[in-house]
Amino acid sequence: MFGYRVPAPDEAMLISGGRRGLGGAPFRVVTGHGKFVLPVVRKVRFLTLSMCESEVTETCVTRQGISLHVRAVIAFKVGNDHESIINAGQRFLSDQEQMSVLTGRIFAGHLRAIIGSMTVEEIVTERQKLAAEVLDTSKTEMAKIGLIVDSLQIQSIDDGDTGYIDAMSAPHKAAIQRQAQIAQAQATQASVEAEQAAARKQAEYARQTAIVKAEYSAEVDRAQAQAGQAGPLAQAHAQQEVLAAQTELAQRQAKLRQEQLVAEVVRPAEAEAERVRILAAAEAQRMKIQAEAAASYDRVALDRMLIDQLPQIVKEAAGGLAGANVNVLNGADGLGEIAAGLVSQGLTILDSVRQNLGGQDSDGQRPDGQRPEGRRSGEGEGNGSSLLQLPTGKGRKSDDGPVDVD
Repeated sequence: MFGYRVPAPDEAMLISGGRRGLGGAPFRVVTGHGKFVLPVVRKVRFLTLSMCESEVTETCVTRQGISLHVRAVIAFKVGNDHESIINAGQRFLSDQEQMSVLTGRIFAGHLRAIIGSMTVEEIVTERQKLAAEVLDTSKTEMAKIGLIVDSLQIQSIDDGDTGYIDAMSAPHKAAIQRQAQIAQAQATQASVEAEQAAARKQAEYARQTAIVKAEYSAEVDRAQAQAGQAGPLAQAHAQQEVLAAQTELAQRQAKLRQEQLVAEVVRPAEAEAERVRILAAAEAQRMKIQAEAAASYDRVALDRMLIDQLPQIVKEAAGGLAGANVNVLNGADGLGEIAAGLVSQGLTILDSVRQNLGGQDSDGQRPDGQRPEGRRSGEGEGNGSSLLQLPTGKGRKSDDGPVDVD
């Protein structure tokens, strides 16, 4: 539309003519929107609000009297508020390039003043402090002309041919060189150690490889030897098994033969021996029974013979008294006692013969090999008794032989 003007985003539109601006300014400030401007009556100019740069190269003297060549860069712009735009418009609207020149001169003066109050060591080591102090001292002046500084960078500090900075940095350079040499030596040592470690690892690897190869070779040799011995070993094992089987078979045959011998020889011999023993025992028992029967018969016959001979024995004993001088003190009683004594002697002789026969063997002999002898009678009992000598007589023969009675 004719007469309608719009400023760029980084510009401020200044409209002069007609009404005055704020605070009695000779123009009105329009930013961020358009404005209808009557032609011929109103006049429109534009002031940049973009970032500007100014470079400062200045020779400054420090507190120590040493000259330093300082190079700095200032980044600035016109403030966004109406007051800053009005101040900058009144000063730089017709020649906006003068903002960089004036800003550089302002900062050069403040830079000389600040560096003059510092030492070289402080300037070199505390550049940020230097920049901050320059900004603080120049802020008021820059605000009066409507400018604000975004940053100040000290790009270089040079002492020319004096060599002060180099001398100051010499210890640091020496320390740095020393550290560099130490680092280099350490790096060299580490490199040598690494090489040695690598050599040791290679040697260890070679040794392990040789060991493994030797083990593999030994294992292969053992396998080949075992394979070569497998046939003979298998044959030997087979022969050993055959011998074991033959030995077991021989043992079984021997055991079977032993059992056969036991069944064929020992058992029949034992049976025959048992049969003979039983027959002998039976024969002995039979003979014993026969002997006992014969002995019993002989004793009965002897008893009968003795009984038959007892009157004769008593008679003979009484006959022995015929010529004896016997005094009978008690008359008939004394005679009775004499007769009773004769009978008692006869019974005693009979018992003695029986006992002797009981101690003889089956052939009529006594155990000591002597034939039995008759007992002599003792003296008679009573006051009129006397020793009687029995006559010798022959006994009755038995089946085992004659028995003599004295």
